[in-house]
Amino acid sequence: MATLFIIGTPIGNLGDISFRAVEILKSVDLVACEDTRRTLKLLTHLGIRVKMLSCRSQNEEFAAEKVLEALKQGKTVAYASDAGTPALSDPGAVLAAAAAQAGHDVIPIPGPSAFAALLSVSGGRDKTVIFEGFLSPKPGRRKSRLRELMAMDAACVIYESPFRVLKLLGDIAEIDNMRYVCIGREMTKIHEEYLRGTAAEILDFLSQKKEQIGEFSLYISGNNLK
Repeated sequence: MATLFIIGTPIGNLGDISFRAVEILKSVDLVACEDTRRTLKLLTHLGIRVKMLSCRSQNEEFAAEKVLEALKQGKTVAYASDAGTPALSDPGAVLAAAAAQAGHDVIPIPGPSAFAALLSVSGGRDKTVIFEGFLSPKPGRRKSRLRELMAMDAACVIYESPFRVLKLLGDIAEIDNMRYVCIGREMTKIHEEYLRGTAAEILDFLSQKKEQIGEFSLYISGNNLK
């Protein structure tokens, strides 16, 4: 049976791609990717030319069938999301499951992850960390789920867009203004920034800026004060 490689790609700095990931991308017959334009930039940077196939959340099941056809023909395939590790708030889970169920080897090529990167600098000491990814954009659902997460004896990591991060911080402050929070913005990029403190303190700091730029990752400590 053929092999499907799940490749972790840089979340910003292209220098973070691993030597192993480069070698795999050079050797495969097909690269399935979340956005062919984004992956083309990475492949061009690496000097790699290979056939690509779009496999995004909107067409993941259809694209999975195309990948399975290639695997049945004995071709080796790599899957890469736009940035970071596939299936962590990115497409990839459907494809990995389908390939494994069809009897093909599904091999991870570890790489960058905003989740792991933020944990490494958060200073958090919780033994359990829940990865939630993006919350619902609907205010009611967002706050309801946030209350559930913050009631647990575990830290959580949430991703948020620059358009809703201030509202999210406001919700966190309303639920528990003393909870420790660490935010990573534009991680590994030129303007990367890390903010630590309570949600209200960080909200006050960010509110002074004209606009919020970049994707945000938030570490919220667990409810351990019992």
